[in-house]
Amino acid sequence: MSTEIHFDDLRDAARDVMTRAYAPYSGFPVGAAAISGEGGMVLGANVENVSYGLGVCAEVALVSAAVSAGVRRLRAISICDRDGRVLTPCGRCRQVLLEFGGPGLLVDSVHGPRALAELLPDAFGPDDLARAAETR
Repeated sequence: MSTEIHFDDLRDAARDVMTRAYAPYSGFPVGAAAISGEGGMVLGANVENVSYGLGVCAEVALVSAAVSAGVRRLRAISICDRDGRVLTPCGRCRQVLLEFGGPGLLVDSVHGPRALAELLPDAFGPDDLARAAETR
């Protein structure tokens, strides 16, 4: 497994999977590509629903695909829009990504790769629940 992350490859894969997004309501297709802890690539695209709140962001679709494939750890992720512009995940998606990438997950941004901990400081995570369980 290579330890180097090639964000150009992730961006290309995110752009490709974005073309398969289902975004008839917003017209804002999004694609996401990540490198797993094992070095494989995982993909996801947003899936909208006529009942807007039921739509699934590309990052959440990616995590669902990862879990379905047996992947439990992500190392790096890139998200893009229709024009190939790099997007930073929303707060909800940052929280979902924390579960599977931890604070060290590298998130592509217009400013270069950033650790998830920088984008979601003082996040509530699995360690918080573990500490609570220890005090019971």
